This record gives sequence, structure tokens and C-alpha cells, in this order.
Amino acid sequence: MANVYKKVELVGSSREGIDDAIRRAVAKAGETLRNLDWFEVKEIRGWIDEGAVQHYQVTIQVGFRLED
Repeated sequence: MANVYKKVELVGSSREGIDDAIRRAVAKAGETLRNLDWFEVKEIRGWIDEGAVQHYQVTIQVGFRLED
């Protein structure tokens, strides 16, 4: 049987880095969505203050399997 998926777009943020921003977004999605299977990074942004990176934002799409 073939699966059907739905995608939602999320923006994770972190002062620690891109990986942490992704993990935060996926963890938060997992609190309300079931059957999470994959994610895709769509955009990476950051905030610079006084010449140093202060904050990261990562826009991702998360795919989850729809139940029969």
C-alpha cells in the first residue's frame, strides 16, 4: 500500500545553531502531529549584532503520513 503525506511549514529558532533550530521545530511539531517521517530545509536566516551571529532561524517543511 502506498502512503499519502501532508507537509507543514515551520520556522525553528535558536541562539545555539542551525541544527538546534531544526531540532526545536521538529520536536515542537511532534507534540501535536503524528507519523512525522521527514523534513526539508527551505531557508536559513540569522540575526547579526555588532558583527557577530546572535540568532539562527531555519524554515523547514515537515512531512507526516496521513492515517487510513
